[in-house]
Amino acid sequence: QVSLLESGGGLVQAGGSLRLSCVASGRTYSRYSMGWFRQATGKEREFVAAIRRSDGSTLYSETVKGRFTISGDNAKNTVYLQMNSLKAEDTAVYYCAAASSSWGIGISRSYEYWGQGAQVTVSS
Repeated sequence: QVSLLESGGGLVQAGGSLRLSCVASGRTYSRYSMGWFRQATGKEREFVAAIRRSDGSTLYSETVKGRFTISGDNAKNTVYLQMNSLKAEDTAVYYCAAASSSWGIGISRSYEYWGQGAQVTVSS
């Protein structure tokens, strides 16, 4: 069992930056691929970024590529999402998730564990 807790959300102006953190507790964090998803009001949950447990490689959605960066710190059992050049359309609840596989990390059903979410609001 893995518990995930996100932090770092908030209100920011367009063009600004935020960094989300997700602390994992329970089973060893390094055994999991970690991902970030988001869900805006009235929309489906969508993939944002992920980092594979096998080799640390990363995957990004086209909408955030070049603006967001995912990274992990095994010593702190924490994964981060650095978000730069934020846009109003980035407004959503952001979820951290953990998957025991390195395959299919861009798909929500690949993840076994989910955090409660952190609200990110970007004002235009």
